[in-house]
Formats: sequence, structure tokens, C-alpha cells
Amino acid sequence: MKPDDIHRVMAILREESRSWRTPAVTIVAEDSLSPYKVLVSCIISLRTKDEVTTHASKRLFEHAATPEAMQQLPAKEIAKLIYPAGFYRNKAEQILEISRRLVAEYGGRVPDTLDELLAFRGVGRKTANLVLTLGFGKKGICVDTHVHRICNRWGYVATRTPDATEMALRAQLPPEYWIEINDLLVAFGQNLCLPVSPRCSICRLYELCARVGVTHSR
Repeated sequence: MKPDDIHRVMAILREESRSWRTPAVTIVAEDSLSPYKVLVSCIISLRTKDEVTTHASKRLFEHAATPEAMQQLPAKEIAKLIYPAGFYRNKAEQILEISRRLVAEYGGRVPDTLDELLAFRGVGRKTANLVLTLGFGKKGICVDTHVHRICNRWGYVATRTPDATEMALRAQLPPEYWIEINDLLVAFGQNLCLPVSPRCSICRLYELCARVGVTHSR
């Protein structure tokens, strides 16, 4: 893919995304407009299917929708509410610890800088950027496994890790696409550009894609 092709690619993805399921954390952000809920939902979503994340987040927020309310729940109760999310016990402890710190150090508000978010235990660049972009509408590039895989598959970047992909995208991706690229590529990666045997035969991006690393497709 040539660098200038990204404008055409993003236009096509915007059109196609109308028929795809919206990622779970994005739904939470759109419904709640709460950086705290985005943060907690993103923690729940790690190594967890979207449908599980959606239901687990809903159950949890029905009991506690703020850091103040969350810190009143025992970790076991939080774990029960977010089950069967992956590593639900560890995530429950993490959610409780973050909620307590938010109340004690930030007056119950989620900080809106990357460095402050990264200072919370278990919050990596993916989660921090997602909170900034979806929770606050600030510029950032959230790179998860889909964004990392697809951008390399296209030949748009050539990187080995998600963090390296984020840095490469910051250097060449037009800022107008920074916030939405995660939503579009997560949906694209779940529906067409699968990790194994992507559906290249029906993909509108076929002619633009370098198909780096693709050995089998449908």
C-alpha cells in the first residue's frame, strides 16, 4: 500500500463499517460519555470476546457506575459481575485498585493525559489511548492486535510490536484518522481481515493490500 492510499482505504472502511458490529468499548463510550466507564470496559475487554465484554460491563455498571460506588464493592463481587471475562479475578482487583486511586488522588475523575493513565497498574498504551480517544475525544492512536496486524498486512507499516506500530502510525497516519482507526480496524479484523484465512475474495481493499504474511485466504 502506498502512503497516499490511506485516504481511499479509510473512505472504504467507513462505508463498509455500517454493516459491521460496533466494538464493545465504543458502544460503552457512545452510550455513557464517561471516561471511567471506557477505562473499566477496556480492562474487561482484554483477552475477552466483545459480546462478553458488553454484557459484563452492563452488569457491573448497573451496580457501580462511578469510582466512588465501585470502591464500595468487594473484589469478589466485581469478579462475579464480570465473569466470564478472561482473568476476571485479576481484573476485579485491578478495577478496584484503580477506582480507589481515582477517588483518593484525582477526586474521582479519570486523568486525561497518557503519562498519568500509564501510571495505573495494568494500564498499557492500548487502554490509555482508548480512554483518551473515546473517553475524552483527544488525539491518540489506539493500537490493538487488529490494528497492528492489519497495518502490517497492508504494507502501510513494517513493525514487530503494537507499540512500534503506534509510533509508526503517529509518524505517517494523517491526524484526521487517529481516533477512528481503531474502531474501523477492529470491526474490519473481526469481520473480514481475520488473523487466519482472511476473506480476501470479498474485500474491497484487495487491490490496495500487499497481503504481507498471508499464506491462505478465502
